[in-house]
Amino acid sequence: MSHVTNTPSAVLSLRDWLDRLAASDRLAVAKPGIGLVHEIAAVANRLDGRKASFFPQPDGHHGSVVSGLVSSRAWMAEALGVSQSELVRHFQKAAANPLPLNEIENAPCQAVVHDRDIDILKLMPVPTLNEHDSGPYISAGLMISRDPATGAQNVAILRCQISGPARIGVLILPRHTDLFYRNAEQAGEGLEVALVVGVDPATLLSSQAIVAAGQDELEIAGALAGRPLDVVRCKTNRVLVPAQAEIVIEGRILPQTREPEGPFGEFPQYYGERAHRHVLHVEAVTHREKPIFHTIVGGGLEHLLLGAIPREATILATLQRSFPNVQDVHLALGGVGRYHLYVKLKQTQTGEAKNVLLGAFAAHYDIKHAVVVDTDVDIHDPQEVEWAVATRFQADRDLVVISHSQGSKLDPSTDSGVGAKMGLDATIPLDAPEMKFKRIRVPGQESVDLDAVIVGGSDWREALGR
Repeated sequence: MSHVTNTPSAVLSLRDWLDRLAASDRLAVAKPGIGLVHEIAAVANRLDGRKASFFPQPDGHHGSVVSGLVSSRAWMAEALGVSQSELVRHFQKAAANPLPLNEIENAPCQAVVHDRDIDILKLMPVPTLNEHDSGPYISAGLMISRDPATGAQNVAILRCQISGPARIGVLILPRHTDLFYRNAEQAGEGLEVALVVGVDPATLLSSQAIVAAGQDELEIAGALAGRPLDVVRCKTNRVLVPAQAEIVIEGRILPQTREPEGPFGEFPQYYGERAHRHVLHVEAVTHREKPIFHTIVGGGLEHLLLGAIPREATILATLQRSFPNVQDVHLALGGVGRYHLYVKLKQTQTGEAKNVLLGAFAAHYDIKHAVVVDTDVDIHDPQEVEWAVATRFQADRDLVVISHSQGSKLDPSTDSGVGAKMGLDATIPLDAPEMKFKRIRVPGQESVDLDAVIVGGSDWREALGR
């Protein structure tokens, strides 16, 4: 099996990444004492996409908080040691060629162990983020669960509400964590889990991989970074966790137990509703010396990009199996990194773009609006895509609408997740005359050396008198 090419410049811990950001003036350090309730989120949002933010001793707590670690595609690519243009394909290769985990005995994440009289809010500074959130949330924690039937692991980022000193409300969606939980519940047991906070960008991104049940996303993290991921076994259960993590919360998701959780500000920039959800009972907390608590502000760039990039990799691979002329895909931030898909297609058959639209909707149920464009359109530039729709699309000829289909339950415009999908074929007809859709251009524009041509200053009168 071929492995991902080693990328020595990939960072291997959250602290390595903080050093990289700080050295390039992309980390803002706040004064001590910033409030945990809304104030941290307010500062992080003001800096979103420009700088990560570090908060020492928030509200007088002994810990520290960081946010905005990967709020740019370029930053994420840099953290993985690849160019931005290679990011999605690098993720594809890593998902297809995972590296086995490297289990070690002693790890930084277990330097300090708390296994009695646990009080989460005393041990770590957990912020309250958006206005109507029901309280403090662990929003950037990797929920690593172990299937009691097979021993396989799954990794996901799930929203986790602090409900008591050692009690956490968890929203579990009907995917692999839910499958493992039902296996445990049927056996009358709690599901062994670890909630891991503060990991390197590769491990953070790997948690969002869309893979088959039983595939441990931590193995993809190793492939993304170019070397097997070091892991250590938890103190109170059999879950393997990243050795370089900042904080590990060990416990079990209780069988036959549901308690109120929510509301919480979600990625569509609306609130996920309050309902009875699963409950995690905390049995131990381990952490590094002077641990750093990572928080993701709901609806911010970090939240959107972490979901978008792995989905793009999966959607691209799915489409290319049936349509090899699909060259690239992009989940636009205007569609919250989930709902609006742009597809670049080198069309060879009349009607092919409409088939690609149907394939896109089947690739992931979250996709609500999709646009297919030609290869001359930059799908990472919303203005370019809008231009293609404006000049190459006619609604009575190029529109595809599919009603009463599965969508995102977090889209408030749907009926409990059931809604419509709309596809726009914004490609040039294959039989169009050459000059009808020829884009204008000025020869030599790209190669002009402006420093050699522009003399400086803005005194046109002086220039006129020369």
